[in-house]
Amino acid sequence: MQCVREARRKGRRGGFVGQAYRELPPFGGMPAYTTSAMIRFMQNRVPQTDYNALAARIKAWGKALGFQAVGISDTHLDAAEAHLLQWLADGHHGAMDYMAKHGAKRARPAELVPGTLRIVSVRMDYYPQHAKDTHEVLADGSRAFISRYALGRDYHKVLRNRLEKLARQIRDEIECQCRVYTDSAPVLEVELAQKARLGWRGKHTLLLSREQGSWFFLGEIYIDLPLPVDVPQDNHCGTCNACMTICPTQAITAPYQLDARRCISYLTIELKDSIPVELRPLIGNRVYGCDDCQLVCPWNRFAQKTTEPDFAVRNGLDDASLAELFAWDETTFHSRLAGSAIHRIGYEQWLRNIAVALGNAPATPEVLAALRTRSQHPSGLVREHVEWALQRHSIG
Repeated sequence: MQCVREARRKGRRGGFVGQAYRELPPFGGMPAYTTSAMIRFMQNRVPQTDYNALAARIKAWGKALGFQAVGISDTHLDAAEAHLLQWLADGHHGAMDYMAKHGAKRARPAELVPGTLRIVSVRMDYYPQHAKDTHEVLADGSRAFISRYALGRDYHKVLRNRLEKLARQIRDEIECQCRVYTDSAPVLEVELAQKARLGWRGKHTLLLSREQGSWFFLGEIYIDLPLPVDVPQDNHCGTCNACMTICPTQAITAPYQLDARRCISYLTIELKDSIPVELRPLIGNRVYGCDDCQLVCPWNRFAQKTTEPDFAVRNGLDDASLAELFAWDETTFHSRLAGSAIHRIGYEQWLRNIAVALGNAPATPEVLAALRTRSQHPSGLVREHVEWALQRHSIG
């Protein structure tokens, strides 16, 4: 009401605005009517938000919360939408029906959250400090390889908690609407992060950064403020095709083109049914995800290991034997993996994946004995993959 009181004071000196404000009721009440002159006067008295300064503060708050990078983009994803629709039309999403369910909404942020003007994208490193060397684990067929992002606490929980804190700080600063996401809604997170200058899309379709390679998670805040946007970063893949060459199943069919149906991460995590027989030998000892395309990327030479305690290795999953993990009963599975991203696939799929890896493992007495323990498992899915593994070792 300071501007109202100021108008009263000026009104005592006369003039058009003063005449209008003489109609104000006592004790700071609101006028019974307004005029265009009054509206212009009030607008001139209201402080204007410095969105450049606010954007800088948002980035500083994000880094203080543990994000290694924070950027801002607009909502225009027309080119990405065309690519998405073609990818879906080609069937490259496989059994991920949720990808097709939302269709173009994934590329239209304002349809997902009406009123969205900008997206704040964040990046958080995840490679654990004391994990067993990945190449050594992959080279030992009796060990289980688990993608390095899944060795600690479920990243959905960690990032969502931090993003909610950042959103609260923004709302405390200015009235606005915020919605946070981290791999949990129809969001084109790589495209948005690229527009927000967090990196560029690599030929393996993951986001790449000069400072951190690709060992990081992404998260977003959809917001209804006209914040200044960042300038997208240039692509720095050049002529390198290392990720395409190394892929065990040749899932990267062309630069920036991934057929998820062949990707080991899809086969071991997203696919709920039988793994195609022709792809099983190519999976090797990878029981949850695959990091091969990241391992060979030259930009990951610059990656920094995370200092987040939540992403530290749990339950020795960085270097566990296949036979040991296959021996877990369902109670052990739930108790050891609760709060982990791995827990999401369920016990049956866990056994299916390990059975395939045991089929690819050296035919030691320990491996064969482990497979026999599950040959009569009540799940037909598990029995099928155990039988395949035993036949692979020429034992029916």
